[in-house]
Amino acid sequence: MVYEDADQDLRMSHQPALFGPDRKYDRWRWQIFGITWLAYAGFYLTRKSFAVAKIEMGKATGLGLTESQMSWVDGAFLTAYALGQFVWGACGDRFGTRKVVALGMLGSVVAAVAMGSVTLVTPLILLSALQGIFQATGWSPLADNIGAFFSRTERGTVMGLWLTNYAVGGFIASVYAGYVGGLFGWRYAFWIPGGTLLLILVLFLLLQRNKPEDVGLPPIEIYHRETESVSGSAEPARKPTEGSWNITLEVLRNPMVLLLSLVYFFMKPTRYAILLWSPKYLHEQLGTGMAKSGSLGALFELAGPVSVLLAGVISDRLCGSRRNPICVVCLLGSGLLLYFFDKLPHTSWMLGGCLFFLGLLLFPPDSLVSGTAAVDFGTREGAATAAGLINGCGSIGAIVGGTLPGFFHERWGWNGVFVSLAAALTVSGLLLLPFWNALPKSSVGKTS
Repeated sequence: MVYEDADQDLRMSHQPALFGPDRKYDRWRWQIFGITWLAYAGFYLTRKSFAVAKIEMGKATGLGLTESQMSWVDGAFLTAYALGQFVWGACGDRFGTRKVVALGMLGSVVAAVAMGSVTLVTPLILLSALQGIFQATGWSPLADNIGAFFSRTERGTVMGLWLTNYAVGGFIASVYAGYVGGLFGWRYAFWIPGGTLLLILVLFLLLQRNKPEDVGLPPIEIYHRETESVSGSAEPARKPTEGSWNITLEVLRNPMVLLLSLVYFFMKPTRYAILLWSPKYLHEQLGTGMAKSGSLGALFELAGPVSVLLAGVISDRLCGSRRNPICVVCLLGSGLLLYFFDKLPHTSWMLGGCLFFLGLLLFPPDSLVSGTAAVDFGTREGAATAAGLINGCGSIGAIVGGTLPGFFHERWGWNGVFVSLAAALTVSGLLLLPFWNALPKSSVGKTS
């Protein structure tokens, strides 16, 4: 790979790091890993509040919300979240992770406190949209931050571990909001998680940096003596100017990034249907209260950490850093399970167990497509843009997953909802099947 003169000087000044572990480099790598993991898990504290509080907010003693009104609240969040992904991903590459994520956390806390204080549905819808805008700041810039400190050959394993953040975060957020809401009232399901996220923001500002160069270290490719991935466009490989909008254009011309965006559009409706409606579904089928419904629904996310980590390790060590084989198998399997979901006996053990198993199958392709593969094919300079584009398209699909149960299940029943989601998962798996062995191009013009 050809580096600019500044990169050559930086490489020479850090030459000893090439021949063995550097304690300063390793400390920063795992410090960044830890604080970015905590930051994204923390976003779920304010994201899951409404999903759990729905049970009490729908009662006369709450706000008396109808299911259609709940769908408008969810739809406002998801629409704003989808639009925000397209904007904040590019902003992450342009302005850096630190500024974008800190702004998003602070805004999310303010929106959560306000949502817990409302008495009318219209302000709740508007505040939910505001929450969606600020929540969208998290994923793409933080994934880019990890890509800057960990190279491609280790990224499947590292991001497999890192991507447990949204599964663990979602699980804790569901239980946390359900517990404090059940103990103090539904408003506290917004207020207390919001205060907790504020504490995480303080830690983030103290511990996070955007890239190795910010602390006097060489780029990760130099440190590991690894060729850098480049855009999949037909133009000759060249390193875009850092902070340039040309990076965004390079990513938008990458065929694999565009395919992954389409795949994620069909994949994400299921995860958000489960995240936003499983407590309500379980309450209807089992007659459980807010705390137990939130805890049972959280079994879906509890399955995520182990399966995401295993998927990352397997993709690196058995699949040669190829992510698509695992995605195809898991997507087709989860589609099959979802087809039969509502036809099974409605008991706590059966529904909770199926949600757990569905999480085992669905979280690996979700994390690999939106995280690891996005960073792989987006390259070091365009990782946030690629993750933003992919997750933005997925979030458009999530609008369907988040609103469809509230609007349509009375007409077609829950079985009709689950069958529709199963079909979408099957389509996403079939779209990836022809690209089973896809890998990003290297900077020397060959497939890595």
